[in-house]
Amino acid sequence: MSDVEAFEEREADGIVRGRLHRPRLPTGDGVVLAHGAGSNCESPVLRAVATAFAAHGVAALRIDLPFRQGRVNGPPSPTWAARDREGLRRALGVLARRCPGRLLLGGHSYGGRQASMLLAAAPELARGLLLLAYPLHPPGRPERRRAEHLITLRVPTVFVHGTRDPFGRLDEIDEVLRLMPAPTRLVPVRDTGHDLGARKDGAFATAAVAELLALAG
Repeated sequence: MSDVEAFEEREADGIVRGRLHRPRLPTGDGVVLAHGAGSNCESPVLRAVATAFAAHGVAALRIDLPFRQGRVNGPPSPTWAARDREGLRRALGVLARRCPGRLLLGGHSYGGRQASMLLAAAPELARGLLLLAYPLHPPGRPERRRAEHLITLRVPTVFVHGTRDPFGRLDEIDEVLRLMPAPTRLVPVRDTGHDLGARKDGAFATAAVAELLALAG
């Protein structure tokens, strides 16, 4: 069980805004979760995963990325990517002041891609990474893989991926995992697409969180 509250903290370089799940029995660990390009912190995927983390005693902060703070609707332009990564860095810093234990980072689709790029460049920021429906390539364009930074990641990483996700087949994801130097796990979610079926069933979140907490040590 957890309490969920609106969260906003102003830093010198920007605002951290979203929803904070405060576990009833906290372990001192914390996780920052980022949404996809077409969503916000109220994403069903993020809510399911945050609830699962809180059930394990982990404080979960699901945030609105800077691009979403700048516009209510629509996807980000490529010019926002660096600012969104800085927003993730900022949120980790804010959560670290409240959580003395392990810090974890995760995201759905675009949010996961930015989280993985941040930790590829700065692995010291988090002990583990959760990639929910990572957008390995645009639908129908498998030649345009977004994997260059993934094979440099040295942070334990769990991928959660639907068997019907057009942004990457399971075998394509598994191929990337075999090239990554850090410990990895793949949690397949049967008969689901890019939203992981979160609107109907968030059961995938329990398995994903358990895998990451075990892998992050």
